[in-house]
Amino acid sequence: MGLSFKERYSFGIGALGKDLCYAVVSYYLMIYFTDSIGLASLFVGNLFLVARLWDAINDPMMGMIVDNTRTKWGKFRPWILIGTVINAVVLAFLFKKPAGLEGGQLNVYYSVMYILWGMTYTMMDIPYWSMLPSLSKTPEERNKMSVIPRIFASLAWLIMGGFGLAAVKFFGKGNVTTGYEKLALVIAVVFVITTIITVVNVRDSSCNVSKTDKTGKKEGTSIKKAIKIIKENDQLTVYIGVVLAYNLVAQISGGMAIYYFTYVVGNENLYPIFTAFAGLAEIAGLILFPILSKIMSKKAVFGLACFLPAVGLVLLLIAGFILPQNAFLVALSGILLKLGSGFTLGATTVMLADVIDYGQVKFGTRNESVIASFQTLLVKTASAVAAWLIGVGLTIVGYVPNVAQTGTTLFGMRIIMIAIPSVITILGFIIYCKGYKLHGEYQQKIMEQLNEMNKQKEANISL
Repeated sequence: MGLSFKERYSFGIGALGKDLCYAVVSYYLMIYFTDSIGLASLFVGNLFLVARLWDAINDPMMGMIVDNTRTKWGKFRPWILIGTVINAVVLAFLFKKPAGLEGGQLNVYYSVMYILWGMTYTMMDIPYWSMLPSLSKTPEERNKMSVIPRIFASLAWLIMGGFGLAAVKFFGKGNVTTGYEKLALVIAVVFVITTIITVVNVRDSSCNVSKTDKTGKKEGTSIKKAIKIIKENDQLTVYIGVVLAYNLVAQISGGMAIYYFTYVVGNENLYPIFTAFAGLAEIAGLILFPILSKIMSKKAVFGLACFLPAVGLVLLLIAGFILPQNAFLVALSGILLKLGSGFTLGATTVMLADVIDYGQVKFGTRNESVIASFQTLLVKTASAVAAWLIGVGLTIVGYVPNVAQTGTTLFGMRIIMIAIPSVITILGFIIYCKGYKLHGEYQQKIMEQLNEMNKQKEANISL
């Protein structure tokens, strides 16, 4: 039996709250740290990188914890709710300047808060995406279902990119630091509300899964099994490469954009125009993805998804020299960048579910949360690498906050914003073409084997 309208969109709305939380950190935390709090850009970049090195251990561990969880509410929903509540509280403190702390004390405070934020986001994000494969049973259903949470997520990024700065000014009444603090509180409340809608209205199918396999042995995920999955699941390796490349492009261009428009273009008011049209285009890309998937091969769709962002970035570069204040060209470059991004989001969400199915056929157990933990880890790793690259890059090119930049600094900013993401986009397409094989007849064979395994398991349970 398929999901009802209420269940599909209750699941999707959960992505709205959690991605509002992630977007405010991704878009604004670095410039909040450097320009509002006064932390050194090199320190901030290194902090983000160190936090993600910890996530390399923490995220797969959380995946194993979720896979080994057994409650009457299922194994996903309890962690989604617990993680959301804690993460919302931490978010509020992350954007709050504590009274009486200065210099190194602020470095320590924000280091602790940022690492805690990353850990608690993992706590809810991994089980959220781990639920998706169990909500759809056929490729057609999966293509449609995967788009819904991504549309809500893209809407969150659209809202934060298009209206975030305006909200900061509105809440701050002339005090930017206060504006960020109040915006974070609003997002924290929305985050909790949308998650409650998800956990109340969406069935957790793991409630009905037997705790033992056909031999009577308790199923679970050990560290040894997790390492085996990582080493031997070749399609997981390809997925990691593709998703890492996509997120690096998104995080570098997204994190650098506010600096680019403020200092290179010289008009920060073009930033909301760029992000708003980009966000709308990403949603359009997600809506079009299931349609394109019916008339084009997976490889062709993914090729288009990689080609459009590269064109958009080049157009942004050209516009910056010829007509830097032209809102139409800025909007068009954002549309091309994120239309391709929408296709990529749809494609990689389907890839995640396909890789989980492939792993079940290959290893005999689903291990949704261990595999899904890589999505969370890759998003945060890309965010950290992007922030580190931006922080170190700005330091190298001589960036000084709140003043006019030199010609060398502006050239360096163009390299970070345009050239590096374009190269990574091409690398992502090469990885996909060379390694991904879960399409066509081969994928159909995997689905048939999986259905046969599930029928056999149900038969064994009934005995």
